[in-house]
Amino acid sequence: MRPTAFGWIDFETSAAPEWDRAQVCRLARRLGYQVVWPDARSVLAVVDQARSAGAEVVILPAPGHLGPLELNRVMDVADVETVLPRLSFARWHAAGASR
Repeated sequence: MRPTAFGWIDFETSAAPEWDRAQVCRLARRLGYQVVWPDARSVLAVVDQARSAGAEVVILPAPGHLGPLELNRVMDVADVETVLPRLSFARWHAAGASR
């Protein structure tokens, strides 16, 4: 069984959501993750959805799909990967930060 990645696309930011989805899936596959997507009807924050999914990582098409405060919250529970530019952000506790 492969670890879980939570795919996230901000539809207000995305110019081509289907393309972004395909790119997120491709990166997840390359990194060895199985992708789960949010429920379209959910009103939960990204961090809560990723936590509920048991995700090890949240994969975004680009950094602009999460605001800085959302990114900070997500990094409390999961790593973050972006497709373009190709970036990796380690979750806070794994990076040695203390709270």
